[in-house]
Amino acid sequence: MFKHKKMKLKIINIFLILFFLNSCVGTASTGIFGTGVSIALDPRSLGTQIDDSIMQKNLSARLALNEKSYLISINVKVIDGRIFITGKVDDPEEKLKITKFAWETKGVRSVKNDIRIKEDFNFKQSAKDLLITSQLRTAIIFNKEIKASNYQIDTYKKKIYIYGIAITSDERKKVINEAKEILDVEDIIASILLVEDLRIQKN
Repeated sequence: MFKHKKMKLKIINIFLILFFLNSCVGTASTGIFGTGVSIALDPRSLGTQIDDSIMQKNLSARLALNEKSYLISINVKVIDGRIFITGKVDDPEEKLKITKFAWETKGVRSVKNDIRIKEDFNFKQSAKDLLITSQLRTAIIFNKEIKASNYQIDTYKKKIYIYGIAITSDERKKVINEAKEILDVEDIIASILLVEDLRIQKN
């Protein structure tokens, strides 16, 4: 009887130890994207963490001022100057506007917008927009004075949204001029940063 109780107690102790270790691993593995960021495991320097926090708060505040519902529907995370956005909006134009706000945030290096659209799909309009985007993408690829891989292009209702990083101001002008050459374009919204404006540059 005593031996049976001793064995039962041993099993309980082992279970508690495993539970404790599992809890520790869970806390430590939250990572940069987790809700409980562990400073000890965060590869960013303290200065970079502070900069990212400021960028994140500034962008979130700007989004909230533009539309209060974004406080609940949009999530923003900044890692080493790279902005990650998730959530849901009613139409593509909202998504593009949020992307524009993100690119205009001081210190931004890149923007990843994974916001989903609630609006019903319009095949005819989407086909026209896709054609415009493809034409501009092709034009900047064939322009040897433009580094095409540095740009993201979106089109919605004949409005071209261009985001990216230009090596020089002359390159930025060339990208915009290429967009102006595309037929049926009603407006061009460009958020193009210069390399010299980046918070962190390659040596």
